[in-house]
Amino acid sequence: MNLLQALRMTSPTASPAFHHLENGRGGSRPGAIAIVGSGGKTTALFQLARALQSPIANSQSSIVTATSHLGVWQIPLADHHLIAEAAQDLTNLPATGLTLVTGPLDGDRTRPLAPELVELLHEICRVRAWPLLIEADGSRGHALKAPAAHEPPIPAFVETVIVVAGLTGLGSPLNSDHVHRPQVFAELSGLPQGEPVTSEALARVLTHPQGGLKNIPHTARRLALLNQADTPDLQSQGGKLARLLLPAFDSVLVGSLKAARFQTFERITGVVLAAGGSTRYGQPKQLLDWRGVPFVRAVAQTALAAGLAPVLVVTGAHAEAVESALQGLPVRIVRNQDWQEGQASSMRAAIKSLTLPAADRAERAGAAIFLLVDQPQVNTPILQALAERHRLDLPPALAPLVQDARANPVLFDRVTFPDLLGLKGDVGGRGIFHKYPPAYLPWHDDRLLLDVDTPEQYQRLREDETL
Repeated sequence: MNLLQALRMTSPTASPAFHHLENGRGGSRPGAIAIVGSGGKTTALFQLARALQSPIANSQSSIVTATSHLGVWQIPLADHHLIAEAAQDLTNLPATGLTLVTGPLDGDRTRPLAPELVELLHEICRVRAWPLLIEADGSRGHALKAPAAHEPPIPAFVETVIVVAGLTGLGSPLNSDHVHRPQVFAELSGLPQGEPVTSEALARVLTHPQGGLKNIPHTARRLALLNQADTPDLQSQGGKLARLLLPAFDSVLVGSLKAARFQTFERITGVVLAAGGSTRYGQPKQLLDWRGVPFVRAVAQTALAAGLAPVLVVTGAHAEAVESALQGLPVRIVRNQDWQEGQASSMRAAIKSLTLPAADRAERAGAAIFLLVDQPQVNTPILQALAERHRLDLPPALAPLVQDARANPVLFDRVTFPDLLGLKGDVGGRGIFHKYPPAYLPWHDDRLLLDVDTPEQYQRLREDETL
């Protein structure tokens, strides 16, 4: 998956209702992007600008500028270079290609564009629907850095901030040979200078309000780009680091700008559908026993153990008893008042809860795995495998394939959320498969094909609890 895809800047189906999942203004328009950090920041800046100046991104032009100094060596990376010292200098922006707009040359550097000209450039790009990319700090070629007191100067209008770090800095001594401003890095991380840089230390810097999160506008989408994962070991360390960063970032990309290959780590929600009336069974299936606990509690515990977050449990029929069975678990209850309409109503209730504009950043989901309450035998390996498969290329829908049959649970990427809100009746997620044909994860466990609709099926499940 290339950088443009990993950043989710080519999605054609975004809706303003999901503006906090895409950017501050709704839809998938790239808007204004600031890039900060080290370990490949300039490469990311121009690689992304090139990708956005393409038919797939629906733009013939992209604009790059800086609120900090740039090296003159960066000028040839653009198709056009425009020096702007006054507003009239911005009247001649080329209509095609990649244009670098800077202040005057100053030796081997360019001066930053004046703040009022940055504002004007942003307005021009907004009106013309051109992407605007801003380099907002420097790192002097180091893999890692910590910001100085005066940086990064990120304009308030920026909608996406990408914080770059080079994974080759891990294990290196914390000194000026490997880290830009090692003293500040040491203060933010708590790691003494001279010690090898650890994933935990880097995570503390990247998630510190005076570190990687410094000066990011409150409404901006936060992305961490962990570059230089060019070996299996660095890829593994990048995955470990991504999990440490996710509470503070909307997405974490791990991969290589050189190879143009990334994985996207995002929060994946677990949704337990537990609102049904169990009319065919004759008693609440949510409360049937599975290895000493009610079905609903067993399924919720599995979702939590797999690392899904947040875990939502949609209740409806028998709500008080079902919710009582969940006491003490760190789950969020979503009460579905329309549960009699069928499974689609529960899926709508969950998606609405996930996509509230006021939702906490920690609950912003890249995807949701829907678990059926009458499948307590589903285990953590399949949930983790679905999450791992999803981060490779972000398929809209992903399901286990068991004995050539689609099984549950099913993962839905957030690109499908608007369509899930349109579901009716008892069809569930398969109602959008005509638009989003699912990708399949081969799985050799026929337990996933069994759900409990009759006492006979429940008895079969009880007889085979050793599975």
